Amino acid sequence: MEYLRRALEEFDPRLLRRSKLVEVEGTFLLDNTAANLKLLRNFKAQPDDLLICTYPKAGTTWVQEIVDMVQHGGDKQKCARAPMYERIPFIDLFPMKPIPSGLEMAKTMSSPRTLKSHLPVQLLPPSFWEQNCKVIYVARNVKDTIVSYFHFHRMNKAMPEPGNWNQFLENFLTAKIAWGSWFEHVRGWWEAKDRHPILYLFYEDIKEDPIREIQKIAHFLNFKLPDPLLKKIVEHTKFETMKNNPMANYITLPAFVMNQALSPFMRKGIVGDWKEHLTVAQNEKVDEISSQLLAGSGLVFRTEL
Repeated sequence: MEYLRRALEEFDPRLLRRSKLVEVEGTFLLDNTAANLKLLRNFKAQPDDLLICTYPKAGTTWVQEIVDMVQHGGDKQKCARAPMYERIPFIDLFPMKPIPSGLEMAKTMSSPRTLKSHLPVQLLPPSFWEQNCKVIYVARNVKDTIVSYFHFHRMNKAMPEPGNWNQFLENFLTAKIAWGSWFEHVRGWWEAKDRHPILYLFYEDIKEDPIREIQKIAHFLNFKLPDPLLKKIVEHTKFETMKNNPMANYITLPAFVMNQALSPFMRKGIVGDWKEHLTVAQNEKVDEISSQLLAGSGLVFRTEL
């Protein structure tokens, strides 16, 4: 993926702009993604592809690093072969040329491929279903997701302008945000797991008991993890370790793309940070909307440990 690094070095930062939102079948997507939706829908998944899918800021990079460690037998050197965005291409991503899209990167990879997406279940390229590909889905409680997504918008100069906290919260709760409604996203994938090979994980469960949840991932991927290897993976994928790992913390992207002086890509990684942001009235509003939109789904989220 040396060409990606060269493309980033050659890219004129004056061309970078914040994305606009475009509605596609009731879901807002970044304008570049929406413009390339036909390409995305025609993507040819392979039977041995693994897809890691989440709503944004739900522990995506965390689970990507766990999966990469499992697949490479805990070999940290192999997992340091390239930054995360090269190891596991983001198929929704269609940046400006000459930077390659996630689909272009995926097409250069040899099998078996591990890929990343934030797409809701109804917009996923059909070939993933046709090829019966395995999917690992990670869900995080809505309150911490909102907070993390807000700070991500602030530091990622390719994301839409977030406005202030109150404006962002309103946009999030009314689904006027990239990748659409959190409620529909987590519910759609939850229901899909009964029809497809999907391992549905919760961010809070991984925080609570990483050994248990990493074993679930290994079992799903048909790997056996002896205790010493399991402990090695747990240590390597701790938040503090990953925050200081340049192959995972996105520090290799230039500051004109992600301004980590404004807010780190890996900020806190805790359960309950929402308490520092939501007012009492805002918290009650989120609870009310959650109870309405998740009613009857069987989904239960923990907002503190």
